[in-house]
Amino acid sequence: MIIRPIRTNLLILGLVLALSIPAIAAEVPDFVQLAEQNKPSVVNISTSKTVTQRPLPQFGPGSPFDDFFNHFFNGQPGPPRHQGALGSGFIISQDGYILTNDHVVDGADEIKVKLSDGRTFPATVKGADKKLDLALIKVDTKGQLPTTSLGDSDELKVGEWVMAIGNPFGLEQTVTAGIVSAKGRVIGAGPYDDFIQTDASINPGNSGGPLFNAAGQVVGINTAIVAGGQGIGFAIPINSVKEILDQLRTSGKVTRGWLGVAVQQMTPELAKSFGLEQERGALVTDVTKDSPAAKAGLQRGDVILSFNGHEIKDMRDLPRLVAATPVNENVKMQIQRDGKNREIRLTIGKMADEGSGSVTQTAQGSSWDKLGLVLKEIDGGMAQQYGFEPGVGLLVTDVNQDGPAADAGVHSGDIILEANGKQTNDLHSFKAATSEASKTGVLRLLIKRQDSLLYVALKTK
Repeated sequence: MIIRPIRTNLLILGLVLALSIPAIAAEVPDFVQLAEQNKPSVVNISTSKTVTQRPLPQFGPGSPFDDFFNHFFNGQPGPPRHQGALGSGFIISQDGYILTNDHVVDGADEIKVKLSDGRTFPATVKGADKKLDLALIKVDTKGQLPTTSLGDSDELKVGEWVMAIGNPFGLEQTVTAGIVSAKGRVIGAGPYDDFIQTDASINPGNSGGPLFNAAGQVVGINTAIVAGGQGIGFAIPINSVKEILDQLRTSGKVTRGWLGVAVQQMTPELAKSFGLEQERGALVTDVTKDSPAAKAGLQRGDVILSFNGHEIKDMRDLPRLVAATPVNENVKMQIQRDGKNREIRLTIGKMADEGSGSVTQTAQGSSWDKLGLVLKEIDGGMAQQYGFEPGVGLLVTDVNQDGPAADAGVHSGDIILEANGKQTNDLHSFKAATSEASKTGVLRLLIKRQDSLLYVALKTK
């Protein structure tokens, strides 16, 4: 064995580090320059609004007095009072247009914008999009304001350096840096979730502020954090913003494309039941009457594989692509139906708000121990009492939590409309479909849950 003196080992280690440090340092942006370059375009936003909600005494978590005071003051508004909030934004045009989050300015009676040089101006909301949590506000000044440039968030890579500037906790012009932790995050904030995740420190008050890349371009709008988490922040990709910016500026609102289908995620079991080699695409669970999809012949059970040349790898890809498509534009889709690929062409419609409803749960019925389901036929009395459609589907009255139905996500109160593509209006038809499914090992159910339709796949062996 050769024993080398420690000083020699340290010398070798030092040479290795000396050789490697320049390569590492070359990849780190000059944050000093980036901050100096971009801080003038970032603004602090303060808002106030009048509220009439009566403030309740605070007794601590779980106090029995909380329920008492909530009940006592229920429906009794208190005297009007002003409520303030803080946020951030960034200037996108020299004449005073500023981007921020909608939740920063929503419902505000007064909006004040403070520039990096200390000047403060009143601002007005020129446009807002709640679905993307985006607002366009404007200040009127005599001179030209410093602006920032918008980058390309599609080119952003995981691991890339980013920098945030904002107003966390009222600490003006705070600069933080980190990397892109992930892309395409879905956090349940809205129908078009596609967030950039970053570990650059983002806190309350950063909302609406810019996320810069190493070139000093805005690639995201800081929007959300994980409560109690550290180094987990989310930003709206700037490309999603650029798609609707002109609409916000000219009309103050956003008009999105509409297809007229309800879709769900493909699972390995569902892919197998539809004859797909891999779990991809958006599975159509319902088609709205007289919608563009219905007029083009799209059907329940179709699997949308591509939309206007864009592959649908994940169900969430489709709503974003459709929403970004101009109204009345002609598009083509690749779908799979009954194991065969088809091309469908249609004209995109205009999105409208959708309503909601409920399904009332009942009890008792006939059981299938193998699947862990208790079902009941919907007779005229039940239909009248609970608002169901008589003779259509089977009501799930109970689910064994240890059975295949529970594993697949079936809930009590669901209505089973189809089993393996066949209508199940009575227990006999459901039993027949179950027997056939035992050969393939998968039973595909079409379920109505409240006002939505979805497919689930149960393992039968």
